[in-house]
Amino acid sequence: MSSLDELISKARLLLSEGHSQEQIADELSLSMETVTWLLTQQPGAEAPKDVHIDWTAVSSDAEMIDLTARMLIHRYFAAVESGDVLMGSEEAEFDTVVGISLSGVPLATLIAEETSSRLAIYHPAKHSPAEKKMGSVSGSFAAVAGRSCVIVDDVITTGRTLHEVVDYLRSHGARPVAIWVLFDKRDVRAVEGVPVFPLCKISRID
Repeated sequence: MSSLDELISKARLLLSEGHSQEQIADELSLSMETVTWLLTQQPGAEAPKDVHIDWTAVSSDAEMIDLTARMLIHRYFAAVESGDVLMGSEEAEFDTVVGISLSGVPLATLIAEETSSRLAIYHPAKHSPAEKKMGSVSGSFAAVAGRSCVIVDDVITTGRTLHEVVDYLRSHGARPVAIWVLFDKRDVRAVEGVPVFPLCKISRID
C-alpha cells in the first residue's frame, strides 16, 4: 500500500468513526482541501499540493513529548538572546501558555510546567458544533485577559487558526507574545505581527 493509499484509508476510517472533516484535517495535519480530496477522489481532479507530517512516534511517547517541549523552550529563548528576532527581554516575557486544541495541548501543558506559567486552552472555531462557529478559551483552565501569552500548536498547515487565536487574544485583552510550533509548512514568519518560532520548516519542491 502506498503512502497516499494509507492516507486515504486513514481519512475514510476517521470519517466512519464520526470525525468531521475539520477534525480529520487536524488529525492528519493536512489542509481541508486535501482532506476533501482524499475523501471524495473526484475523477481527474488534481491532488492539492500538501505535505503529510506523521510525528506519532513522538506524540505517543510522554518522555519524547517532554523533550520536544524543552526544545521549543530552548529554541525561543536562544533566538531572543541571540537577537534573531527584534524583541527585548521584557517584551519576550510571558506568563501564560495557550495550547491550541487538540495537538497543542500536551506540549503547552509541559511548557507551562517548565516555565512556571499559567495554562490556557483554546478551542478553534472549526471544532465548534454550533451553527455559527466561534473559537473560545476553555473556562476550565486559565483566563487570558491582561496576560502575556505564548501560543503553542504542532503544525502550521494554512495559518488560519493562528490568525483566529491572535485576534481572539487581542480582543479579550491579552498580549500575544509569540507562536511556537513544531512544523511550519507555510514558512510563516509572523502572524499579524506576532513572531513564529518553528522547530522545523517543511518545504515542498515541485
